[in-house]
Amino acid sequence: MNAASRGLLALASLLLIGVFFFPLWEIKLIAPQYPEGLKMYIWVSKITGGTPHDLYNINLLNHYIGMKPIKPEEIIEIKIMPFIFGFLAVAGLIISAVGNRKLLFFWTILFIILGIAGLVDFYLWEYDYGHNLDPKAPIKIPGMAYQPPLIGCKMLLNMQACSFPDKGAYIAFVSLILGVISAGIEIFKKRG
Repeated sequence: MNAASRGLLALASLLLIGVFFFPLWEIKLIAPQYPEGLKMYIWVSKITGGTPHDLYNINLLNHYIGMKPIKPEEIIEIKIMPFIFGFLAVAGLIISAVGNRKLLFFWTILFIILGIAGLVDFYLWEYDYGHNLDPKAPIKIPGMAYQPPLIGCKMLLNMQACSFPDKGAYIAFVSLILGVISAGIEIFKKRG
């Protein structure tokens, strides 16, 4: 590996530390009874509300339509994500120091696969929460599902649900792009 690709990979790896300090995703619910909106932030290792009471209020609303409560301590993904991002950061720094092209390609492909798998898993998590409803819920509308969008906004009864990547996801994306550029430099260097 040349100095440019090694430097880019090291920078990509160091950037990943940022995902531990910013949320990866934001889901916002706006309804007549909550005109200021309720926010839920998904971090690498936790789920929080926009205010100390937002997550409680989201779970309260979910109860009325039969959705399961969101209990961060029961969500396996937030237990393993810190290890995934930690591994990618440390492995990237080691590969940069060693300068092994094959490991650079492996790191980049693994990062892409994990990113796609993470989005698919998040979609399936949203699907489960929005479709597997308690039949004894106080509010039942036949055929109605409450899955928020993966990205974008959607009306769910009288509530607008919006879901977008947050700062941590953008940091991870920039890190991935730097890794892809680093791999691209190595591919074109070999051909040249």
